[in-house]
Amino acid sequence: RQRNFFPSWVATIAPAGFSIAQHGDDSILTCDITGGLRKWQITQDSIASAFGAWKKMFADENESLRLEYEKDDFDISKLGDPKIGKFDPGNTPHVGGSTWAGGTGGYNTAGLGGVGGPFRLDAGHDVHQLPQSAKDAVPEHILKKAREIAMSEYKKRLHAIEMSEHDAKTYNELYARIEKQSRTLRTVIDSLEAKEKERQWVRHQTTGDLDDAKLVEGVTGEKTIYRQRIDKEPDPGTEQKKPKRIRFCFDVSASMYRFNGYDHRLQRSLETALLVMESLHGKQSKIRYDIIGHSGESEEAPFVKVDRSPANENSRLKVLKKMVLHSQFCMSGDSTLESMKLSMRKVGKEDADERFVVAVSDANFDRYGIRPSEIIRCMDSGENVNVFLILIGSLGQQAERLQAALPPGRVFVCADTTQMPQIMQNIFASALLK
Repeated sequence: RQRNFFPSWVATIAPAGFSIAQHGDDSILTCDITGGLRKWQITQDSIASAFGAWKKMFADENESLRLEYEKDDFDISKLGDPKIGKFDPGNTPHVGGSTWAGGTGGYNTAGLGGVGGPFRLDAGHDVHQLPQSAKDAVPEHILKKAREIAMSEYKKRLHAIEMSEHDAKTYNELYARIEKQSRTLRTVIDSLEAKEKERQWVRHQTTGDLDDAKLVEGVTGEKTIYRQRIDKEPDPGTEQKKPKRIRFCFDVSASMYRFNGYDHRLQRSLETALLVMESLHGKQSKIRYDIIGHSGESEEAPFVKVDRSPANENSRLKVLKKMVLHSQFCMSGDSTLESMKLSMRKVGKEDADERFVVAVSDANFDRYGIRPSEIIRCMDSGENVNVFLILIGSLGQQAERLQAALPPGRVFVCADTTQMPQIMQNIFASALLK
């Protein structure tokens, strides 16, 4: 029998179970106890180069994959007055500086992954992320100045959206992604039936109010001479006398904009909002709806008001632009649960066939210490409102883990907008089974 002395020899020179050696300036070699030899790239340039080569060979041409770098070399002396920054006409990637707008991992200017800038600006490049400790070290006076610049720019852009002419090309590109799903969802809406219970008299009861029509039977000793007022379920196929009421609470928080390059969560959210507006257009007799946003800035940012839904393509496109703008300029934070509670209180007071609150959010709850038990309590707090949560963005398996921890049938993971008609159909069906 052959005996392998290699593992015991490696253990004498490398207690960790492998040996390591430098290989040039940008890589190292490791050899494990089984004899496995591996080459590791350890610099940003070498990793980016290898990623580019891999993407050319194997990646889908339409995929906009990006690298995310975490930087620890924070230099507080580089913090200065916040500014928007200069715009590079060539859109060259800029990392760690304080001059250009759209850079990453830098200081003072609008971009991603840096500190001290006035607002987020995604120029489509790989993101170099400074740690949270760097953000925590930014002085209050710089934060205040950055916020003033952000609010000023936000108001300018909001006014520009209101005054803009219709961009048919942009709208048609978005609509093409949801056109088929819109037709499907409209069919689902057309098939909705009445759910509201009707108060009716039920005769031939042994207790209740005396039935005047059965006085003779009472004299002869009959016991079922009473009637009662009860809530009767509508018969299958009964048409709605009142429209259903739905409030959509969309996540327009900072993380939606920040991580859109990672998993297209903001893009999917916009497509979902357009799907809602297109599908519910002209369906006022079936459904009355509104759309609000929630973020660290607000728990109820109005985008579409009830009974004032966008009447044309230009109006719908403006709604989508405002959602992006809010996510780009809002303060960090999460108000998902607050938005859901507020919506349940408001919708619960309205006269409707049924009442729904549908929250559309990323799954980034653990960052803010929000436990699944808190989400469950929130969703169960609406007595006469059906509450559902659609998770539209996730870092890793966040969404799937959260879905597994929450009540089945009330939480959905939407990895693709094509799933939305089925999700909405499941939402209506779940309410009918209650």
